[in-house]
Amino acid sequence: MSPELDMDNVRQSANLAESVYYQIRKQILNGKYKPGQGLTELEVSKELGVSRTPVREALKHLESEGLIEMRPNRGALVVGIGPSDIEDIYEIRSLLEGRAAQKAAEAAGEASIEKLSEIVDLTEFYISRNDFDRVTAMDDRFHRKIYELTGSRILQRILTELHAYAENIRERSIREPGRALAMLEEHRGIVEAMKNHDPHMASERMIRHVLNSAANMEKNHLME
Repeated sequence: MSPELDMDNVRQSANLAESVYYQIRKQILNGKYKPGQGLTELEVSKELGVSRTPVREALKHLESEGLIEMRPNRGALVVGIGPSDIEDIYEIRSLLEGRAAQKAAEAAGEASIEKLSEIVDLTEFYISRNDFDRVTAMDDRFHRKIYELTGSRILQRILTELHAYAENIRERSIREPGRALAMLEEHRGIVEAMKNHDPHMASERMIRHVLNSAANMEKNHLME
């Protein structure tokens, strides 16, 4: 086998393992694989239609994240994200997203701010249709756009991960009566601060937005 073909095989294997990792991770974070549930390489490989090798690599990665616990000769045990994890995530997010909003407000040009405004308008449209799947998708897009505008690869990576960790509980929270409309107004306020070129206000409003989200989860006992 030529070195070029060998490297192609290595890359394909790595890409497959990464794809399997993200699939399993998503199933854990959205609650399909529940805390306490056992996972074996054989079961997961059959479910995903892949060999056991990429599954084994994916499970190692997930263990390093603390999302599963490997048990000798017994497969993996799903740990998932618990109430204390959610509390930590939102405390950390409030600090980092405040900084992200500040950096985004300092860097954002008119085109970027217009893009954020479009996302907010789409959010309002989907709320009017009670299409909460798309409302959640717009929330994702809004925050990811702000992460991108910071120009910081590190902030973007960390915040994207934290946002994903809370995916399941965020979606449930948005469906609580009144929360989607409150979120919409909070997003509008952040964009308004950016339009006014006020990084300090953008930061304050983002922090309040994240803390309001956490308070809504606590009020509706979603963290339990």
